[in-house]
Amino acid sequence: MSEVRVFKSWVPNWAIIAIIFFCMLHSMVLLGVYTSNVTYAASFLDVEVEDLQFSMCVTYGTFLATILIESRFFKFFPTKKYFLVIYSLTALTFILTAYTENFSLFIMLRMAEGVLMALPVLPLRQFLIARFKSKNAVIIAFTINYGALMLASPFIMNIAVWLLENYDWNYMAYGSAFFQIVCVALVMITFNNNRFHKKIPLYQIDWASFILVLTAILCGSYFMVYGQKKYWFESPQIVAALIVALVTGGFFIARQMLVKRPTFDMRVFRYANLRTGLLLSVVFYIARSTLNICHSTMAVVWNWEPSRVAHVQYLNLTGNIIGMILTGFFLAKSVSSRYIFIIGFSLLALFHFWFTFLFVPDASLSDIAIPYMLQGVAVGVIFVPLVLFIVSAVPTHFAPFAGIVGVAGRFWGSIMGFAMIQNAGLFLQSTHFTKFRQFVLPESPETQIRVEKITRSFMSKGYSMDDSNKLAMKQIISSVSKQSVLLSNMEIFTVIGYLMLIVVIFLLLNQHLRQTFDVFKNRIWWN
Repeated sequence: MSEVRVFKSWVPNWAIIAIIFFCMLHSMVLLGVYTSNVTYAASFLDVEVEDLQFSMCVTYGTFLATILIESRFFKFFPTKKYFLVIYSLTALTFILTAYTENFSLFIMLRMAEGVLMALPVLPLRQFLIARFKSKNAVIIAFTINYGALMLASPFIMNIAVWLLENYDWNYMAYGSAFFQIVCVALVMITFNNNRFHKKIPLYQIDWASFILVLTAILCGSYFMVYGQKKYWFESPQIVAALIVALVTGGFFIARQMLVKRPTFDMRVFRYANLRTGLLLSVVFYIARSTLNICHSTMAVVWNWEPSRVAHVQYLNLTGNIIGMILTGFFLAKSVSSRYIFIIGFSLLALFHFWFTFLFVPDASLSDIAIPYMLQGVAVGVIFVPLVLFIVSAVPTHFAPFAGIVGVAGRFWGSIMGFAMIQNAGLFLQSTHFTKFRQFVLPESPETQIRVEKITRSFMSKGYSMDDSNKLAMKQIISSVSKQSVLLSNMEIFTVIGYLMLIVVIFLLLNQHLRQTFDVFKNRIWWN
C-alpha cells in the first residue's frame, strides 16, 4: 500500500516532509527533557545524579526492547488513530511527571515513555524516506532523521535553561506536553483514515522475548550505573542485577535460536561488517561521552553560568552541521565508508589530544572554540554513515535486525561511556587529591605562607581572624580539589585519544571495509 494514501490529498509534499520531521522530534523531547539539566532534575526529585542516568537508561532501554515488537502494533491499529493515541498518551505522561516526586513512580512513567518513544519512530522514518526517490535524496533523508537526534540536545538544553531561569521546573514538563499536543493537531489535520498495512492480529507478538530482553537491559543498566556507587560485588543488589541480566539475556538468545520465527534473528552476527559496525558504534559512543567532562569542567572548575554553558553548545552544534554536510557530500560521491570513518575518528583523536592541554584552572571561550567545534564535526561525519553501514552490512531480509543492532550499540556504548568515565574520574580524583594534600599540610612552610596571604585578603574584606583563617583553608582545599579534577580529566582524554588512534589503525588494516556500502541494497526502508 502506498504511503501517499495515509495523507490527505490536499497536503503538499514539502508540508508532509516538514510534518513528519516535526513529529519525529517527539523522541528527542522524551530523551532530552530530563537529561538536559541533570543536576536540577535530580534536586527536584530528591535523587542522585546516578538515578537520573538510570532513568535515561530505563527510557532508552525500553525503547530498544519495544522496537522488536513495534511493527505488530503499527500493523494492527489504523494509522491515524495509532499516532493520535501515542502522542496523546505521551502528553499525559509528561503532565504526570510534573507532579511526581516519588522516584519509583517516576521510573514507571519513564518506562512508559520508552514504549511511546519507540512506537512511532520506524513508521515515521518509512514515511520520510518514501517521500524521496533519488539516491542523494535518500541520503539527505537519513541525515535529517539521525541528524535531528544528534542536534536536539543543545536546543533542549538552551530551552531548559531559559525555562529554569524564568519559570518553575514544572514548565519543562508542560512545554514537552504541549509539543505532543501540537503533534496530535498535525496528525488530525493531515492524515486520513486509511491503513498503511493490512491488519495483523496482536496475538503473534512474542511477549516472552520482550520481557526477557527488557529485564536483561534494565538489570544490565543498573549494574553499570550503580556498580561503583555500591562498591561493585560487595553489594548483593549489584550481584543480583548482574546474575539476572546474564540469565535473562542467555534465555533470550537461546529462545531466538530455537523458535521458528525469532523476534531477533541471531544470524545477523555472521556478517563481518555488522560486527565491525557494532564495535565502532560502541567505541564511538564511549568517546562521545567525554563531551560531558568538558561541560562539567565549564560549570564546576571554570565557574561558567548555566546559560553560558548552554549557549556554548551551539558551537558544537555548528560542528555537527558541518560534519553532516561533509558526510552528505561523501555519500553522494560514493566515498568508501572506511575513509569516512578514518576522517571522523582521526578528528575525535585530535579533539581529545588538543583538549587535554585545555584543562587548566581558567580558560576562555576562544581557547576551547576550535577543538570543541572539531568534536562536533567528527560526530557529524561518523554518525549517519555508521548507521547506514550497519544496516547495509546484511542482506535485505536481515535489515530490520541490523537496525536493532545499531540501536543496541548506541545504547550500550552510552552506558559504558558513562560508567567508565564516572569510575575512572572518581578513582583518579581520589588518588590525585590524596597526593596533593601532602603538599598543603598545615605544618608546611609554603602552606603557612599561602594561608597567611589569603587570610589577610579576607580580613581586608571585613572578616574576623578566625573566619578568615577558615575561609583560607577552605579555598586551598578547593584549589587542590580542582587540580585533582583537571589532572584526572587530562588523563582520561589522553587515554581516549590513544583509543581513537587504535581505531584509526584498525580501520586502515580491516579488509572488510575496503568497499563502500550501498544504501539501496536494503529496500526495507520503504517496503
